Amino acid sequence: MHDLGGSPGSHLARPGHAPYPAGALGWLLPVGSPRVLDLGAGTGRLTRQLRARRLDVVAVDPSPAMLAELRRTRPEVPAHQGDAHRIPLPDASADVVIVAEAWCWEEPDRAVTEIARVLSPGGRLGLIRNVRDDSTDWVARLGDIIGGSGPAGGPRLGPVERAAFRWAQTLTPAELIGLAGSRSGMILLPADERAAVLAQVRQLMATHPALLGRETYELPYVTECVRTTLTPRRP
Repeated sequence: MHDLGGSPGSHLARPGHAPYPAGALGWLLPVGSPRVLDLGAGTGRLTRQLRARRLDVVAVDPSPAMLAELRRTRPEVPAHQGDAHRIPLPDASADVVIVAEAWCWEEPDRAVTEIARVLSPGGRLGLIRNVRDDSTDWVARLGDIIGGSGPAGGPRLGPVERAAFRWAQTLTPAELIGLAGSRSGMILLPADERAAVLAQVRQLMATHPALLGRETYELPYVTECVRTTLTPRRP
């Protein structure tokens, strides 16, 4: 377990969208200046961090609405509609494919075969996700209210390496409410149910000794990473 100490740049994060620690990205990325495919890029949270490293990045996501936002904020990044089962890129067109948060939605065997196709020989697949550290009491109670992280995933083929990075994101009370309200499960709730859940979060903020009267909170995370080298399957 790597302890990074403090936030990896909370100014980069919108509520509910914590950035990824620099150390975690460094562990996932091959040395040099690899061509990177951000697969399941969404609105570009990871894309922005990769571009900040001056890397050649291509983004792929199944959602036209997400891609529209990514193109608006990062017009220099090629962005294509697709998913891990249908990647609209040529063979051997990336040196590393990174999937952030979205691996649990994929069919691993199909995804690994398609990802291996677009990777250069000896290319790397990296998975990364942020998980709230519920070993802290108030964070565990927050998870009871808004729900925890989904199941961890990982490629089923080939040897894999794993690493975890501990850090904390500084949030104001309003940002913590924004984080809670931005979860996909919360967005899908009827308005009255969503309001009731957010009321529970506010009650936690108003009563828990670790949060009461504070202007900011330190929300601890563990960033879980997996990396593996893939070789295209030959017919």
